[in-house]
Amino acid sequence: MQQLLPSPAIRSATIQPTARELRWFTHIDRHGPQSSEFLYECTRDTHRCRDTSLRRLQALREAGYLHLPPQQRQIAKADFNPYIYDLTQLGWEALSNHQDLERHCRPTGHWWHGLWVSAVTSAIEIGAAREEATYIPAAQILAIKGVDLAIPIDRTKLIPDQIFAIRNQEGFRAFALEVDRGTEPVRSNVARKSLQRSVQQYLRFLDEGLYKQHYGLKSNMVVLWCLNNARRRQQFEEVLPVDERRFVMSILDGMFPKFDRFLGAVDMILGL
Repeated sequence: MQQLLPSPAIRSATIQPTARELRWFTHIDRHGPQSSEFLYECTRDTHRCRDTSLRRLQALREAGYLHLPPQQRQIAKADFNPYIYDLTQLGWEALSNHQDLERHCRPTGHWWHGLWVSAVTSAIEIGAAREEATYIPAAQILAIKGVDLAIPIDRTKLIPDQIFAIRNQEGFRAFALEVDRGTEPVRSNVARKSLQRSVQQYLRFLDEGLYKQHYGLKSNMVVLWCLNNARRRQQFEEVLPVDERRFVMSILDGMFPKFDRFLGAVDMILGL
């Protein structure tokens, strides 16, 4: 499908979002920018026609509720990937008429890194719903004590890329998410972020129960570490203590998030 020019300027809406489309808005608000593939999967339980979904997303964009972030065109063969959508101010206003917004908990920083974080948590929520489990987003967890994501550790802060929890018949389990795209060194002798330093911080985070003190959680927490290739996973395992089972790993291969690439990670999370 040929990519179009940037989204038109916001104008008065000529259509009103339906219940299915408000589910899309909620999903984007909670997780961050979403491709049409993920949004289709989000509501496939009630609407199975992919073409109708794509047409409605286009109509919502033309009405000013959604826009196409320009960063998605920065990779090779961008025209062959699904569109990535984000809410406009009009879209957030429409959603706020129905519920409280969660956008203060969306990923921040580098756009592509945030997109991968958004894709991971999006796929996990979709997978949890299909297994009749409940996905508990960061906004609900942070509201327990009215805190933010960052946890002070000595003179620094540990900031997970995202946190969430899953409730199923087996109980409740919380997760911290790290998406590693291989941009930091494995080790570093200077005071900068590295894979080894992040692991050490997370070990303190787990050993000392800092997540319970800070977030007000009572359950145990697992760290989900998503890496971009098998070589990076090997490097990660080299800095991880032997038999450390509070870390789980998944490889996210490719430049662009595709829903089927996350199914293994989703099954792993739901099976813990």
